[in-house]
Amino acid sequence: MHSDLYRCRVCGLEQDDPPWGEDGLVPTFEICVCCGSEFGYEDATLAGVLRKRAAWLAAGAKWESPRFKPDGWDLNSQLDCIPIAYRK
Repeated sequence: MHSDLYRCRVCGLEQDDPPWGEDGLVPTFEICVCCGSEFGYEDATLAGVLRKRAAWLAAGAKWESPRFKPDGWDLNSQLDCIPIAYRK
């Protein structure tokens, strides 16, 4: 398990590489395969994170790239992995 640096700020999905770099300051602008958040755009501020998460959940928490959705995926377990600074 990686540190919070490897977690999507919106949905909590663990990423292969840190979405905001090893220092947590330089976004990759890649897209989360789960919630579809663009690292460095929708997750640049807490308000943006909360807005994107609310929209994603309201739309049914659908995977941006369903082929990456693991068998037995559990939304609540994943949401529990959201970095503390980006929870509300």
